[in-house]
Amino acid sequence: MEIAPGAHHFPRLLTIERQRAVVDLCRALIDGAVPAYVPIVRGGGRMHVRMLCLGRHWNPRTYAYEATRSDFDGSAAPPLPPELHTLAAELAAHAGMTIDPDLCILNYYGADGRMGLHQDKDEGPRSIAAGIPVVSVSIGDTARFLFGGLKRRDPVQTLSLESGDVFVFGGPARLRYHGVSRITPATAPPELEMSGRFNLTFRQSDEACRASS
Repeated sequence: MEIAPGAHHFPRLLTIERQRAVVDLCRALIDGAVPAYVPIVRGGGRMHVRMLCLGRHWNPRTYAYEATRSDFDGSAAPPLPPELHTLAAELAAHAGMTIDPDLCILNYYGADGRMGLHQDKDEGPRSIAAGIPVVSVSIGDTARFLFGGLKRRDPVQTLSLESGDVFVFGGPARLRYHGVSRITPATAPPELEMSGRFNLTFRQSDEACRASS
């Protein structure tokens, strides 16, 4: 379902079996040798998610990607697992788009999790100009997702992202504002045996664009 030019919502695209596999992988990553943490952004505010970056680390103080978590513990960002790279490319194809992701931000939302309206614009001018999409996968509790325009004060659409949903936005929608206003507890499929929400957003940086050109 195309909700705006370049923005596609695929309800429950992932089967429950694939969702379980993603949950198992997310749990292993988020509590692994380089665990997820609660970031502190410029100005000192704490985000309302636990974050783990794969491939390269997004620094919430500088809004730039880097090899290590210099804002937190100095650890190197874990690599992006091949199975997640393959998944992102497959899902982008459903929207008629291509991505060769080298970055994934894995966020865990608890019952009070949320994310303010923002643009994903730190992947670099080459990637953004090419309209390479962001591929977002939702697993677990339902999120109230906000999707706005190219300006912060533009009207905002609201939709529910349920477990197994995929949202892809690229091309003319690449820099649209978006966020999560709340999580609905106890809405995850019982087969997943989880509470809260995992959200994986895959991106392709300028470095990956140069490597593939």
